[in-house]
Amino acid sequence: MATTTIEAMKALAAGTELGVSDWLTVDQAMIDRFADATDDHQFIHVNPDMARMTPFGGTIAHGFLTLSLLTTLLQRSEAASVDGVRMAINYGTNKVRFLTPVRSGSRVRGRFVHGAFEERRPGQYQQTIEATVEIEGQDKPALVAEWLFQLYA
Repeated sequence: MATTTIEAMKALAAGTELGVSDWLTVDQAMIDRFADATDDHQFIHVNPDMARMTPFGGTIAHGFLTLSLLTTLLQRSEAASVDGVRMAINYGTNKVRFLTPVRSGSRVRGRFVHGAFEERRPGQYQQTIEATVEIEGQDKPALVAEWLFQLYA
């Protein structure tokens, strides 16, 4: 895994691509496990027969499942970790938009772009990443999000 320094992150221009992940298949088993974990069993996600009668033509992933994949997609990308960081925590999002449903069996990948890296207090930094989940073969992404992290050096 590649690494970078805090100073390099501070100097990085907004809009610089940090990394792109490999493709990940979102299959019905993954969707069903997410439905069980969240107790969200709406038919559009878990009932292929009923879902075939909708405009989607089959089951689709929960939007929040797609959002939750950001973590694994970032880990599977070539985005560099920051040397000297003892702990990084997910601080949430400023914006999330679900643009295109992810149909069961689709492959998705994450694209991560640098937004900002600011020192909040000595040894504590806030990183903003523009995250996009792309769907293989689709022009429009599944989601876009402004994702925030707190890093402690």
